[in-house]
Amino acid sequence: MSVFYKTLLAAGFGGQGVMVLGQLVAYTGIEEGRHVTWIPSYGPEMRGGTANCGVVLSDEEIGSPVVDNADVLVIMNQPSLAKFLEKVKPGGVLVYNSDLVEYNGARTDISTVAVPASKIAMELGSDKITNIVILGSVVEASGIVNDSVCVETIKEKLGRKKPKFLPMNLDAYARGKDVARAALSK
Repeated sequence: MSVFYKTLLAAGFGGQGVMVLGQLVAYTGIEEGRHVTWIPSYGPEMRGGTANCGVVLSDEEIGSPVVDNADVLVIMNQPSLAKFLEKVKPGGVLVYNSDLVEYNGARTDISTVAVPASKIAMELGSDKITNIVILGSVVEASGIVNDSVCVETIKEKLGRKKPKFLPMNLDAYARGKDVARAALSK
């Protein structure tokens, strides 16, 4: 029997919701009964600087929280692609915001999902949900966490704080899943 052990690395500018995306994956893993680590890393600026986080999910105790070879790489801006592209392991998944990131397909050993996340978020009413669009694509493309458990986590963590935005967040998540499903069926 193989042990479940999955890693996610998410990177972008501060203010793009990279940390919240990582936290939602981590909280979902906790709800699934897994061992979880979430490690944030910020540049010196609060907004507009670099931000990334690593998440490790495992059925067993986690020896190191550092994500050097990610199963899933989330990229929200161009500088992060240059910095982290080599951190996704062969056979892994790259999910990126195609509105802000140009990717030339340099890695042929990974699956890629280009998500027009900023455009979708604005269509739904707010650029603040771009990360939730991406989260939907991540879950659909990688199965890193269970879809229905992730939806419940969104309801719990985002719906409790700002209930009026919950329908928009759930729509964003669903649209992200749709984009990934379409991309992977090609």
